[in-house]
Amino acid sequence: MSDVKETRFRVEGMDCASCASKIDTAVRRMPGVSDVSVSVTAGTMRVQHDPASDLEAIRRKVSGLGYVVTPGAALAGDKPASEHAHGPDCGHAHAHDHDHSHGHEAKAAAIEGLHGHDHGPSEGPWWTGKKGRLTILAGGALVIAYGVGHLFPAIASYAFLVAMIVGLVPIGRRAIMAALAGTPFSIEMLMTIAAVGAVVINATEEAAMVVFLFLVGELLEGVAAGKARDSIRSLSTLVPKTALLEEGGRTKEVPAEALPVGAVILVRPGDRISADGTIIEGESAIDEAPVTGESTPVRKETGDTVFAGTVNGDAALRIRVTAAAADNTIARVIKLVEEAQESKAPTERFIDRFSKYYTPGVVVVAALVAIIPPLAFGGVWSEWVYKGLAVLLIGCPCALVISTPAAIAAALSAGARRGLLMKGGAVLEGLGKLTAIAFDKTGTLTEGKPVVTDVVAFSSPAEEVLRLAAALEAGSSHPLALAILAKAAGDGILAPAATGSRALGGKGVAATVEGREVFLGSPKAAAERVALSADVQAATVALNDDGKTVSMLIVDGVLAGAIAMRDEPRADAAAGLKALKDLGIKTIMLTGDNARTAKAVGAQLGIEVRAELMPEDKQRIVGELQREGFVVGKIGDGINDAPALAAADVGIAMGGGTDVALETADAAILHGRVADVALMTDLSKRTMRNIVENIVLSLGLKGVFLVTTIIGITGLWPAILADTGATVLVTLNALRLLRPIK
Repeated sequence: MSDVKETRFRVEGMDCASCASKIDTAVRRMPGVSDVSVSVTAGTMRVQHDPASDLEAIRRKVSGLGYVVTPGAALAGDKPASEHAHGPDCGHAHAHDHDHSHGHEAKAAAIEGLHGHDHGPSEGPWWTGKKGRLTILAGGALVIAYGVGHLFPAIASYAFLVAMIVGLVPIGRRAIMAALAGTPFSIEMLMTIAAVGAVVINATEEAAMVVFLFLVGELLEGVAAGKARDSIRSLSTLVPKTALLEEGGRTKEVPAEALPVGAVILVRPGDRISADGTIIEGESAIDEAPVTGESTPVRKETGDTVFAGTVNGDAALRIRVTAAAADNTIARVIKLVEEAQESKAPTERFIDRFSKYYTPGVVVVAALVAIIPPLAFGGVWSEWVYKGLAVLLIGCPCALVISTPAAIAAALSAGARRGLLMKGGAVLEGLGKLTAIAFDKTGTLTEGKPVVTDVVAFSSPAEEVLRLAAALEAGSSHPLALAILAKAAGDGILAPAATGSRALGGKGVAATVEGREVFLGSPKAAAERVALSADVQAATVALNDDGKTVSMLIVDGVLAGAIAMRDEPRADAAAGLKALKDLGIKTIMLTGDNARTAKAVGAQLGIEVRAELMPEDKQRIVGELQREGFVVGKIGDGINDAPALAAADVGIAMGGGTDVALETADAAILHGRVADVALMTDLSKRTMRNIVENIVLSLGLKGVFLVTTIIGITGLWPAILADTGATVLVTLNALRLLRPIK
């Protein structure tokens, strides 16, 4: 595929699935284009094409359909897409674009389209956009027509004809362009046929009303679609526009998107942090709620990671930038969600295929309704043609086609705000079907770093044991050493200076502290130096049985005490696993750790354990579960779990850092909460329920109005309400999924 390039376009003015379908059909027929992916909610189009393809011709084709199109380079602001810069006003960042995505080869000029759509409420009040202005104009013309008709009844039909033409001309032009581009059965075409047909049978007043109601419906669709888009775009507003950069001992204000990796920034108390980074000086409570959804501020100190968009609490911090603006967590979340919205779910693909046959079928049914009763049963032509035109409007598939992508886009957005990233609708659907979930242990169910659990006193007080152990470990970066130092710091113990410090390979560390010879090492190494009593050995075995690593402290040839450490379960692990069991999902821990440690953690969390596994063993066990009939999810850090993640029905990365989480598995839990797994599956189930509700709502309304039209109760303008009204209701129902996940 090296000879295939991919270019991303920003497309303004899409507000329903028929928009995406028209664009997809038109661009797919262009020479050199191999694949097209359009997202209404993200407002984007991705085109895979030959290197020699004319991108300007593609842009002209889409703008000819009535949309404002900005190719490649404009997606990334002032810089080429390959430089990973931020998007324009909306702040969309397009990090990690493939090297072959050189959209800057195209011109970035955006032209005014013919479409009555506007970019949605985020670009200003609805009445300032083209769609709003056209709706107001058509409404005004309709009011004037009613006034003229009342004063001069003889010319009333001409007045309504003029009012209809005001709204219908832009719709008709779009219908013709769509037909030429390969979509003859667009909603605009059905609308145009119905309006012209109504004029032919002298129902000009209803024709004008139908055109106006159609424009109102489109306007409402645009507002609803804009709300879905804004839910993700609002993330980008969390990152401040400027940062205080330290250079040569001074600070100066610079644009946040210009911060290079490695730069040092100063963040004052109360300020938003302007880049992902590591604290190099200072300690403060960080409010991470905007990014992680965590309501309680998190205490951060030197060496800890901070995210762009979070709020510094009570002290100044110096932070070293670890990611450029387009690569920070928020930018990558936005990019991932946009890409996810462009990949269709199985249900969505089915609805798309269904609508391809459904719309022409409706046209045939409408024609039969208009022709057969007059020809076969002597019905009145004008009456049955009128009913046929109403059926034409009722049959538009807009509400049906938008039912799935609207719900999926809302769910992806809601999940992203909580740090739950799903790579597309198929993954979102799959999560709700999981019946078994296999967890990695280290860094997934546990914190991934040991902590001191016990300080045991033998011949010296516990505080003295910890003080001398901390003296030996000062300056070490070993995880066990860091655990001891963290415990001493937490207990307010000041470690004395050690001299002559030396590491004894595989055994421990020794040094002189306050004139005493001190050794800290494994029980086996300690036993070579001093005799371990039966009580000491029994205590060590008990600690080991609890999955703890024990280090013995010897001072001047006497056993002073012991320190036990363990990689402790995450605070919410037990509750998170219980939530999954309550959903009827089987849970199992797969770990490469030794069986004793794994069983101790498993007993603490109440989860089935399989230990001492190689990566291929984990993959084998996932396969065994699948053969038993389970739909399996695998949760791990995305590195040594890669085979099992790939083998599972849904692979979820957690605890392996942002890079791995965003680039490996099908889904990612950014903030390491085990409870978020249950939230993710629940979100999937609520989304699928929402989709079913939307399909029932759209088809149910059409069915009711179809019957009432045939038997003569309702006419043309209720018919258009059956279409646009259903579309608006379906979209608003989908937007319920945007409510914060708890």
